[in-house]
Amino acid sequence: MGYVSAASPVPVPLPRGESAPAPSTGRRSLAAALLLGALGAVVVLLASGRVWAEGAAAVPGGALPLDAEGQDVTGAPAALAVVGLAALVAVFAVRRAGRVLVAGLLALSGAGAAVTALLGATGGAALDEKAAQMTGDTAATADSLTHTAWPYVTAAGGLLILAAGLLALWCGRKWPSMSGRYERDGSPRTRRAPAASSPDRPEDLWKALDRGEDPTRDA
Repeated sequence: MGYVSAASPVPVPLPRGESAPAPSTGRRSLAAALLLGALGAVVVLLASGRVWAEGAAAVPGGALPLDAEGQDVTGAPAALAVVGLAALVAVFAVRRAGRVLVAGLLALSGAGAAVTALLGATGGAALDEKAAQMTGDTAATADSLTHTAWPYVTAAGGLLILAAGLLALWCGRKWPSMSGRYERDGSPRTRRAPAASSPDRPEDLWKALDRGEDPTRDA
């Protein structure tokens, strides 16, 4: 006659319409989102501090070389990268609809960083402003404009943040969240009753004397 071993696992039926979770898939998507988001933010922050455009301003006796960093052209990519980092961390602190909203913010910050970097890749307004400051002539402009590849590197970093946000939107429901162990639910806390005093303990004896009581009366 057959029997079931006590050590053999007993399958637990899942609710109708639900499938078994895939922890390995969730861990892989989680690691990929963390890597993409963090790497993208670092790339955006570093590339925004590089020279995006170069030129020269005409001055008496020659030309004054000028250059403009990404932060001079537009500060939006770096600011959006910081927002993306904050959203990447906040994804694990919220659940359900909150996680979807934060993941959407993560994706939007990456898309915004990429778009603003591309918009500033060919402009010369920052160099014209520097030319006016350096020459003291408000009508001065920069000539011989050249642009570097750093704006496109910044845009690539923004696309990495965007990819992290899309991953969070698609796979975020499989990711773990912060434990609610330390969250207060608003229910009243029961106070522990003070321990009954005992005349056998010296500290309780002195406390009774301080209160003007006779510790030997009950005995």
